[in-house]
This record gives sequence, C-alpha cells and structure tokens, in this order.
Amino acid sequence: MNKTDRMLAIVLELQRRRSLRAVDLADIFETSVRTIYRDVQALCEAGVPIVGSPGQGYSLVEGYFLPPIGFTAEEAVVLLLGLDFVRRRFDREYRLRADSSRAKIEAVLPGSVRQEAARLRAGWKFLQGEDGGAQTGAVSAHLASLRRAIIEEKTVRFRYIKPSDAVSGDASSADGRGLVREADPYGLVLVGGLWMLVAYCHLRGGIRHFRLSRIRELTVLDRRFRRPESFDLHAYKPVDDRNLIVRVRIRPELAQQVEEADTFYMERIEQLEDGVIVTLRVRHIEEIVRWVLGWGAGATVLEPESLKQRIFDEAKQMLKCY
Repeated sequence: MNKTDRMLAIVLELQRRRSLRAVDLADIFETSVRTIYRDVQALCEAGVPIVGSPGQGYSLVEGYFLPPIGFTAEEAVVLLLGLDFVRRRFDREYRLRADSSRAKIEAVLPGSVRQEAARLRAGWKFLQGEDGGAQTGAVSAHLASLRRAIIEEKTVRFRYIKPSDAVSGDASSADGRGLVREADPYGLVLVGGLWMLVAYCHLRGGIRHFRLSRIRELTVLDRRFRRPESFDLHAYKPVDDRNLIVRVRIRPELAQQVEEADTFYMERIEQLEDGVIVTLRVRHIEEIVRWVLGWGAGATVLEPESLKQRIFDEAKQMLKCY
C-alpha cells in the first residue's frame, strides 16, 4: 500500500474506530510505528484535525469527514453481505479488497446506522455450497491467474479432467490425467456454487465451459488473443449439448430428498403413487453414475440401457469388495 492510500485508510480507520494507538495502526497496515507517526503528522499538516491523547491514541475531531453518501441500514446490509460473499468465493487478492471495502463502508456509516446494520446482518449467514463452501487453494489460485489472463487477453494452457475421460476412448486421456487444452479465456461464471471458465477452446474449435475444480497444471502463456467485440458474457447463452435423456425411478420415501438435492442435470420430476420418476439430460452417462449410485437400492434406471449396464457392472465390482 502506498503512502497516499495508507493515509486515507488511517482517516477511515479513525472514523470507524474513533480512537486508535499508533501501535494499533502499525499492526493494521503492517508497517512501523515510526511510519504511522510520519503519516499522522502529514495528515495534520494537510488540515485533517487529528488529536492525540496519552494512553488513548489518535482520534478525529467530532463531525469531521462526514460521509458524502448516506446508506440506510438495509442498503448497508446488502453491500456488506455482498462483500461477505466475495470474501468466501474469490481468490486472496479479492478477499483483501473485500476486507478493505468493508472497512470503508463501515467507516462512513453514522453510528446508529452502523449498529442497526450489524443487528440486521447478524441474521444472515453463508453456509457451504455444492462445492464445499469457500474455495479450495487450487481453485482460488486458478481464479487469480484466470482473472489476469482475461484482463490481459492471454491464452492459457491446462489439463482438463472430467468423468467422461474414462470412457471417451481418447488415447491422450487414457492415463486419467485429462486432455491438454489451450484456450482463450473470455470470462468467469459462478453457477450453482461452482466456478466455470468460458473460453474459446483451440482443441475443439469453439467456445467451451471448463469447471475450475477440474483444471490442472494451469499456465498463462505469453501469446495474446483478441476477444471478439461481438462477445458479451452477460448476454451469452451457451449451447446446451446435453442430448442424452436419463430416466430414473425413485422410491417414495426418498422423493422429498431428491427434490431438495436438486442437480444441474435434472429436467423434471413426475409424481407417481409408488414414488417419482426423475428425468435428466447429460452429455455422457458417466456424469450421472455417482448420482444414481448415491441413492442405493432406492433408485432404478429406466433408460438408457447403457446406463443400466454401467450401474450393473459397478454394483458387481462393489459386491466383490465385500
């Protein structure tokens, strides 16, 4: 953090916390106490009314630096909850920015609004999502690298591993390490708690989607590309190539659990007297094998035949383990 940013941050911290010692400010900004002394002196010379009290620390004269914008408690909660979400879902750099932004927002809130916002915010909590909550170290690192690659318009190279590799018949994926891809990253999308990369895949010759948790050995290349001017990530609607229809009968005692455990592949649920029939659309049967097995004997595959056989073979292998 440069001197100018640190001096502004000191003023915001004093407004938010009312009184802080030099040693406290030094800890917050990870600098020396001597540097804090110099910063405070520079602020005073610039006209900022900071007063120091022995044993109490520094504080701002009451009424100084009134916030240029006013937030209601509800508006403040929306902003703070958004920052909580960013802090949990993004990489380290954005987590730090979220913390900094939260400190600035809290600093400009009048005391009564800040207390009311804290009370309202106490009634909200983000629990773990489908991907296990906060990002893993690998996904977080991918986010940071891909964000830079998108901004700088640089091609990336990585190995991509997906369940269908095992049955794809592609020699390069037979070792379980996935296919090597080179792609021009266009944007990042958070879908159902999972980060997806939207990119032009050189191997497939078109726009594809890559789940960050399946990316390995990511490298940002020096090769530049130019994103098409006609491409708008917010208006972009991917072509759905899930053409394989799967129908599974679920026992009645599991029907509610199936509805609550909604999956990306699920198309509809038909209520029957003896349970439900779930219709799903997938690209490959391997995408849905674990979901079917997860319901044990409570699920019966109706179609396609290839999935019936796959579940049968897997059940035989499981039986051998016992």
